[in-house]
Amino acid sequence: MASPAHDSAPVLDKDGVRLTVDDAIATVTLTNPAKRNAQSPALWRALTEADRLLPGSVRVVVLRAEGKSFSAGLDRQAFTPEGFDGEPSFIDLARGGDAELDATITAYQEAFTWWRRSDILSIAAVQGHAIGAGFQLALACDLRVVADDVQFAMRETSLGLVPDLTGTHPLVSLVGYARALEICATGRFVMAEEAVNTGLANLAVPADQLDGAVGDLASAVLAAPRDAVIETKALLQGALSRDYEAQRAAERAAQARRLRDLAGLGE
Repeated sequence: MASPAHDSAPVLDKDGVRLTVDDAIATVTLTNPAKRNAQSPALWRALTEADRLLPGSVRVVVLRAEGKSFSAGLDRQAFTPEGFDGEPSFIDLARGGDAELDATITAYQEAFTWWRRSDILSIAAVQGHAIGAGFQLALACDLRVVADDVQFAMRETSLGLVPDLTGTHPLVSLVGYARALEICATGRFVMAEEAVNTGLANLAVPADQLDGAVGDLASAVLAAPRDAVIETKALLQGALSRDYEAQRAAERAAQARRLRDLAGLGE
């Protein structure tokens, strides 16, 4: 059984984020359990750096968190007038121009976008609270395995904000518009059983079995040839924006590439 690589020597360990790599599996761990892995701009920059540091051998990236909570969301210090040390406060950002604010949020979003890269498959291992930015970080991954104590919630609307860390697209894709709207507008908790039943989670297991279940899933992914997984992922991602005939054509083109590669006729 392949297992998450969080026992390997870290490639990166800063600002609440640790990256370890064990051949084809990389593990990104949130490492501030005392603050329930609350998020900050520094943490987002570290997550973005982890993307740049992934070696080409990596096929599966596991996202996990230390402690009882996956992530309680944005650190509330962001809403104070002083904000974080060395960072513009959210109040300062609000006073800036539209272009500056857009550029800042774009940079924040980079921490959430790379998990769906075509050359990797990402798996979030989620326990306890995954609130707001924590929910969106879990949604950023391709797959989610959850502990039976998981509690997802999108609290941004309750704070007078909107979810802006790339979570809205995968949420609607997974559960549909009406349920996504209800989850966001009410800020209510989504527990493990509902998460699995609605497609938010692929699997729910007891908390002490979470790492093992993720390791088993990673092993199953690694058992298939890398190029076939990459092509299949691209096909399924594109299915959301293609009509039926366009998807048929995409399937034919992808299969032709695979057959040529298997026959040694690829470019």
